[in-house]
Amino acid sequence: MTAITSAPETKSERSFLEVWIITIGHSLTHWYPATFYILMPLIGNELGLNAAQIGLIVSAQYFAGAISNLPGGILVDSVSRKGLLMATSLFWIGVPYVLMGFSSNYYVLLGCAMLIGVGNNLWHPTAIPWLGRRFPERKGLVMAYHGMGGNVGDALAPLAAGSLITYFAWTWRDVVFANIVPGVFMAVAILWYLGSMTAAPKTESASKDSKQLSSGEVMKSLPALFKNKVLLFLCISSAFRAMTQNGIMVFLPLYLLKEANYTAAGAGFAMFVLQASGFIAAPIAGYMSDKVGRGSVIMSSMVMTGVVLAAMAFVGKTPLFVFFVAILGFFLFAIRPVLQAWLLDATPKNLGGTAIGAMFGIQSIGSFIGPAICGAIAVKWGILSAFWFLAASIIVANMLVFFMPKEAFEKPAPAAAE
Repeated sequence: MTAITSAPETKSERSFLEVWIITIGHSLTHWYPATFYILMPLIGNELGLNAAQIGLIVSAQYFAGAISNLPGGILVDSVSRKGLLMATSLFWIGVPYVLMGFSSNYYVLLGCAMLIGVGNNLWHPTAIPWLGRRFPERKGLVMAYHGMGGNVGDALAPLAAGSLITYFAWTWRDVVFANIVPGVFMAVAILWYLGSMTAAPKTESASKDSKQLSSGEVMKSLPALFKNKVLLFLCISSAFRAMTQNGIMVFLPLYLLKEANYTAAGAGFAMFVLQASGFIAAPIAGYMSDKVGRGSVIMSSMVMTGVVLAAMAFVGKTPLFVFFVAILGFFLFAIRPVLQAWLLDATPKNLGGTAIGAMFGIQSIGSFIGPAICGAIAVKWGILSAFWFLAASIIVANMLVFFMPKEAFEKPAPAAAE
């Protein structure tokens, strides 16, 4: 429940604008790491890093996220000023990339990556439950819009970075310095529009699962929250999906630049195609999950993701490889908003930040493990062989869904917006 009071039609308009502001902010939380994916091979060449060391940089970011996401979610549920938290998160994510631009030390890169992981944990536990509470009857679709923002950042950032390096002779350091400008601008915009928005104070008239909780009350709710089997299975499944996604994001450009002889612009275009397909898939999957249920959408998308990854490993350096990249993006990124909506369906509204924090914390373990394992596989058997491992990881994610309680597959009843 929010402290915003206005006529129904005004509230609807403001809520819609909130969706777009938060979606644009989400795109920038993805812009920074997506830029870095295309820069990492160049950084590796300059610093003399191998594939395993490059993978470890990303793993360090997600390791920090794994240990800080749950505390971040608890903080979000006990702090009412959600706009301030989102602006803080966006600023915190951008600054360490600038620090990287000033350094040539591998361990400084690892430290900055961990700072990014800590800062990033504030965004999703804040933004996702906020949107879910504002649009409960269209939760899957709104999660999809939010996810599309991430796809836009993931798609345009490699394309922009690759073009600046290839056609304008920018260095990787030039790119990270320029990157801070849109992030600071958007952080100020979020602070200006959403910074004063707060959750309503705890009142006796509020329903049990929607009133504002104190940090102590959130902590007392944790044992019951983690007895929720739907939450646990969704979190573990999400971790395997994240392992697949992050392994692809790190090793796809590495493969294209080092073995397929793509230019930086060509690799950036391939990453753009991957994300553009996800951009198209997200609203379709979100809408379908609201209509037919979350489980069927997730299972079909995961099966197709595993099939496409195996096909990519099989076709290798042929022109079909990029075609399968496009198909992969469609199915891989369709899953993300549906998992988030499903999790919010299964948890109390006032514990949404903690639940999302738990999901992203466990998910970060998968994101941490994925690049590290792929790096070790790439060193021993070649980069292309890592795609077979990624195909297996998404199959495991799909199998876990079958173990969830049957009632979890029932379509949620419509709820009123707050």
